[in-house]
Amino acid sequence: MRPTVLIVCAAISGILLFLLATASANTPLFARNYTLLIGLNGIIALVLAGLVFVQLRSLWLEYKARRFGSRLKLRLMAIFAAMAVVPGALVYAVSLQFAVKSIESWFNVRVDAALESGLQLGRATLDILLDQLATKADQMAIELELAPQVRSPLLNRLREQANVESATVFSPTGKIVATAETELGTLIPEQPTTAQLRQGRQTSGYRAAEGHGAEGLVLRVIVPIPSRRLIEPQLLQVTQQVPKSFAMHADSVETVHRDYQELSVARNGLKRIYTLTLTLTLLLALFAAVAVAFVLTRRLAAPLFILAEGTQAVAAGDFSPRQALPARDELGVLTQSFNQMTRQLQDARAQAEANRAAVERNRAYLESVLANLSAGVLAFSPDGHLRAANHGAMTILNDELQDYERLRVHDWSTHAAFRDALVAGFEGPEDDWNRQIEFSNPDGSTQTLLLHGTRLPESTGGGFVVVFDEITQLIAAQRNAAWAEVARRLAHEIKNPLTPIQLSAERLQFKLADRLDEEGRSMLERSTTTIVNQVEAMKNLVNAFRDYARLPSPVMAPVDLNALVRDVLALYDGSRVMIHAELAAETPPVMGDASQLRQVIHNLLQNAEDALSDSDSPEIWLLTRSDARRVDLILRDNGQGFPPEILSRAFEPYVTTKARGTGLGLAIVKKIIDEHDGEIRLANRETGGAEIRIRLRSAPQTESPAHG
Repeated sequence: MRPTVLIVCAAISGILLFLLATASANTPLFARNYTLLIGLNGIIALVLAGLVFVQLRSLWLEYKARRFGSRLKLRLMAIFAAMAVVPGALVYAVSLQFAVKSIESWFNVRVDAALESGLQLGRATLDILLDQLATKADQMAIELELAPQVRSPLLNRLREQANVESATVFSPTGKIVATAETELGTLIPEQPTTAQLRQGRQTSGYRAAEGHGAEGLVLRVIVPIPSRRLIEPQLLQVTQQVPKSFAMHADSVETVHRDYQELSVARNGLKRIYTLTLTLTLLLALFAAVAVAFVLTRRLAAPLFILAEGTQAVAAGDFSPRQALPARDELGVLTQSFNQMTRQLQDARAQAEANRAAVERNRAYLESVLANLSAGVLAFSPDGHLRAANHGAMTILNDELQDYERLRVHDWSTHAAFRDALVAGFEGPEDDWNRQIEFSNPDGSTQTLLLHGTRLPESTGGGFVVVFDEITQLIAAQRNAAWAEVARRLAHEIKNPLTPIQLSAERLQFKLADRLDEEGRSMLERSTTTIVNQVEAMKNLVNAFRDYARLPSPVMAPVDLNALVRDVLALYDGSRVMIHAELAAETPPVMGDASQLRQVIHNLLQNAEDALSDSDSPEIWLLTRSDARRVDLILRDNGQGFPPEILSRAFEPYVTTKARGTGLGLAIVKKIIDEHDGEIRLANRETGGAEIRIRLRSAPQTESPAHG
């Protein structure tokens, strides 16, 4: 909408409203054209209403199309419209109520009662005068009845006695019989009408006040003159002039009362005129205000739209300057400040991106370090909730630690020994503490962990950091090194005297055999044989010690594990134990020393045969399984399994369940597998028997398989 059209309409409506208000005041110049003014104001109101409707429709279409800024314009429009409508409606209601009450106050009960009382007072006075005049007429009629004949002198005398202005006797037909007047110039009195004569013949007679206030009021009384003859009686008319002052006052009261009644009847129309005028004024004012609100909304919203678009662009990452208003008011300064802010934000964004990149690099580096640590790292909040865990911790605990962030460490249902150690460290007085714990896994293996906990400073948020590492292999390696040193020393100290002992025993047998009788020679031979056999057993034990202590380093090469298993199984064709081989097809080669791996398989089969010596139907299953990176060698039997006290210490030297065993078989197997960077686990099967699982690294695909 063009502002010019609005200004013209507003000016015309203002002029017409002024003229309408003037016409409402009964100004002679405009009162005649009141209807025309009403029509013109109505036309202007319709024009403004049309303009408002067009703008409202345009705004609503923008809102339905979800155009940017339509909600803001609609809200501003609603605010401006409310600011115009609410006060206007309030003023309209008050003005209308005031006008209606004012008009009603003109016709209050007291004024109406006063006028009515004045009118009734005049009428009562006239009735009294009429009653007095009627009494005088009755008395005159009685006296006329006694007269033999009615004459003017008699009538005049009675008139003077009664103090009335005129007296006239009429025949039953209405003819004047006699008359008497105060004024001598009046020859013929005022004739009554036929209706008046007819009413006068009645017993009550006729009485009335006649005339007008300006011309004077005359009291007229007509009564019948009694007659003893059976003929229609004559009629006596008596008149009396009412005082002029009384007549004028009575007429004035009556006139005012009549005018008052006319105004009272016309007050509804007056209220409609005022109501219509006020309503037109309200409509014109409201429509003009709403139209002006549209103009103001667009002008006020324009810079806001610029800022809103700029804000959206900033939110989307676009910090380019927006169009600035040329005005020097607050809105222009605001848009310029916004552009300055966007430039500063762009600079700050560039600096923040550089800082973020540096932080991300440092974070990635730290995460890489933590992820590649073999040690486990756990971070806890001050209340004992898990906040972070590295891959090493999950690997050592063999647990993904899912949903542990929701639990306090006191509420962990698993890893009881680990949990108790953490709780003891957290609740202890030391800021730094160390714990060594040992616990059994569900598969029967034993783990030894070394824990180090630290309390974080309160300035950084507090909490705890726990670093732990599995030292099972370290302890085993230390134990193996100690046993190797013991074995080396025992082999050196024991092996040296064994040969002289054996030779001395053989020499004694050779020297003394011929000097003894048969019984003595037999005893000497048995003793010598016992000594030689025990020395040989001692030599075998010393050789086992030597082999354990001096196990050579493996020569790594690709090895076909399935072929190696078949080679070893060929040595057990005559075994009393049923051996089942389930070798996976397309098993990749493994990296290892063929001779040492053959020794591993051989030792495992021998131990299994020895463990099944008391079984009625001994069976052994030898299986191979593989994935992309590892190859598993699994040995199962249907024996009694490992005793619980042996299961956790089976790989330690000199731990055995056999009466003649050295306890070095599984220890050597464990040492070989460790040097092959593999894993070996022992377990008892739920269906009975033992299971040994060995996991070896797959060889690179470029290398060709080999076996010894």
